[in-house]
Amino acid sequence: MKYLVAVRALCEFTAKHGDLDLRFTPSPSAQEGMAGHALVASRRGESYQAEVSLEAEYKTLKVRGRADGYDREQNQLEEVKTFRGDLHAMADNRRHLHWAQLKVYGWLLCQAKNLQTVNLTLVYFDVATTQETPLTEQFSAASLKEYFEMLCERFLVWANQELAHRQARDSALQTLAFPHPEFRPGQRELAEAVYKTAQAGTCLMAQAPTGIGKTIGTVFPLLKAVPKKQFDKLFFLAAKTPGRALALEALHRIKRSAHDAEKPLPLRVLELVARDKACEHPGKACHGDACPLAKGFYDRLPQARKAAVDHASSHGPLDKTALRALALDHHVCPYYLSQELITWSDVVVGDYNYYFDTTALLHGQTAGNQWRVGVLVDEAHNLVERARKMYSATLAQDQLQQVHATAPRAVRSALERLNRSLNELLQPQQALNEAYRVYPELPAPFLKVLGQALTQITDFLLANPTRMDGALQDFYFEALHFSRMAEVFAEHSLFDVTLQPGHTTVGPGDDNAAVPGEQVLLNDRQAGAVLNIRNVVPAPFLAPRFAAAQSTALFSATLSPQNYYADTLGLPAGTVWTDVQSPFLAEQLQVCAVRDVSTRFQHRAESLSPIVELMARQYGDKPGNYLAFLSSYDYLQKLVALFRRRYPHIPVWEQTRGMEEAARDAFLSRFTPTSQGIGFAVLGGSFAEGIDLPGDRLIGAFIATLGLPQVNLVNEQIRERMSANFGAAQSYDYTYLYPGLQKVVQAAGRVIRTTSDRGVVYLIDDRFTRPEIQALLPGWWKVTRLRARRGEPATA
Repeated sequence: MKYLVAVRALCEFTAKHGDLDLRFTPSPSAQEGMAGHALVASRRGESYQAEVSLEAEYKTLKVRGRADGYDREQNQLEEVKTFRGDLHAMADNRRHLHWAQLKVYGWLLCQAKNLQTVNLTLVYFDVATTQETPLTEQFSAASLKEYFEMLCERFLVWANQELAHRQARDSALQTLAFPHPEFRPGQRELAEAVYKTAQAGTCLMAQAPTGIGKTIGTVFPLLKAVPKKQFDKLFFLAAKTPGRALALEALHRIKRSAHDAEKPLPLRVLELVARDKACEHPGKACHGDACPLAKGFYDRLPQARKAAVDHASSHGPLDKTALRALALDHHVCPYYLSQELITWSDVVVGDYNYYFDTTALLHGQTAGNQWRVGVLVDEAHNLVERARKMYSATLAQDQLQQVHATAPRAVRSALERLNRSLNELLQPQQALNEAYRVYPELPAPFLKVLGQALTQITDFLLANPTRMDGALQDFYFEALHFSRMAEVFAEHSLFDVTLQPGHTTVGPGDDNAAVPGEQVLLNDRQAGAVLNIRNVVPAPFLAPRFAAAQSTALFSATLSPQNYYADTLGLPAGTVWTDVQSPFLAEQLQVCAVRDVSTRFQHRAESLSPIVELMARQYGDKPGNYLAFLSSYDYLQKLVALFRRRYPHIPVWEQTRGMEEAARDAFLSRFTPTSQGIGFAVLGGSFAEGIDLPGDRLIGAFIATLGLPQVNLVNEQIRERMSANFGAAQSYDYTYLYPGLQKVVQAAGRVIRTTSDRGVVYLIDDRFTRPEIQALLPGWWKVTRLRARRGEPATA
């Protein structure tokens, strides 16, 4: 058996040294990189072959990769590296790594074509100027072979260890038993669907009710599929921290259940966390001159990597806590150590953005290393909204003004030109006093000026890599993302501008100006504006991510209707759908649709009294813990105030805007097996899904809203874009109905968590009695219609 390693991975393992150096060096976007490589290839002659696939073997290694181009007439092999800024400012260890890759490609080519010598050219391509800087050296095949074998020998011990690990892992997974005495009802059905689609190499949408153990019911079968399908890695992607925690707990349980004192289950599990949560020295730049954990990072990395791999193989998952302790023991950065460990992990647990975002780390490494991966998407109903945010962008004139006020002189003129261009764009809208306008296409003149401003800011930041200017960098990255989203703008998104009230700014020559006597950015009392590129349908961006995985399973309690999620997420043709039968009985959950109350905006004031009376009556009949869900904080506060006035003896507590983690924990801690009271929360917020309150911790819920997004100018434009993509018949449902009812079902799912739970859910709005609405509710529910004002069942 050979250990397969990519040329880049081989060189990064063996040829990197020195400091971690992430001074401001903005990398070209993926689109810019591809365009740069294509432009270089287009400038070459007819004898030039682009993208040359090469591979060779050395002992137990198989090394493969793809060189950028070879000119047979000149016997010249090229490796193209795109960059921005001053080439002379590039760190020496990066240049060294680039030459290492090119020399390995050189030997692979010499072996493939039986060459005695070859000209190697490292082409640095500046994406801003489109200029090439070629660096050429001639090498003999013998010297390149010697260099290649030296790197291979350095890697061989590790490769043999990895080969042994993979063989042991796959052998252990073949005999792995389910970590519980038996499957829960519905759990086996889910597990079988995941396993079968993994074997078939297809995508799965699994709707499975809350409480059946979806996490372990998906992780276990995908692990069982690893040996036969030869997966390199599994990615478990979650929307929120609790989802990651459940995955880590399930994987730890699987590892413990297969534990043998002499031969533990060789499964390496890694958790990825955001940089701001892993950084030990916030406020310091990521380079050796500023951060002690960046100094000599690559020199200490081998020992830290070995210790981490040993820990992951023989102990529990490398979660945030374990990784931090290990990193600090070896005096390296925990965040960047975690990135280095992805290659050597079997299962990676992280947020959606690590695979689906514009510059997703896991997707990039999967493509670069040609890994075979299986992907699990937890609570996949969240992916539509999360992906929209990933592929949307905002540019605020207020932020532009604030940055200008403190900006260095070198970039101030660029910011002023940008603002003038923005004002020209806004003039027609301001003349008509339109607070909101959707534009049919992006403004090319403004985007040109934006690109020029970005170039000038880039040059400044590159020339001052140690300067800490948070406001300027924040604006720069917002503007850069806006520019990149503009490059891929199409029918999946819309471009709109919102005018905001103006505010007084410093006038020309005012002593309070950043530079006395200089004209300020905005005229006095001029309105600001917010430019938005809003992604509506993320499918075109997500489809390539699904295609890159050998198997993907998306699971949630709310993935209905199937076509809505398949269309908006861009799932591949042939995606398998399974709706796991609920283990719960209709008798466990009393579901009451209230027919004589409307929670529509114009009826909310008159709805307060009957809702309060209904809640108090239910609480009086059966005291215990309840959750009440409302559509907004304003509605919530009015209902709580009235409830407290009328029933001061009933304990109540409420969700507030901007609740910190400690306050959220305190809110949930009120729900105990012996407590009583009503917690008020906003539908779609942090208490409407992802919380587990089994038994008497929660016995009922009042849901006083359909959860429909507000009908406003923005949502109506989204509806139009849905119509353009999927047809007018689907536009209302895709924009309003399906997203709203998904939140309702998620909130109601907090009540019944186990087969022994009993509870009640009140769906408070007359629209819940409509057949077309009830058809979208879980099939195991038996809905009774009720009048709130008397609390008695209503007849048909």
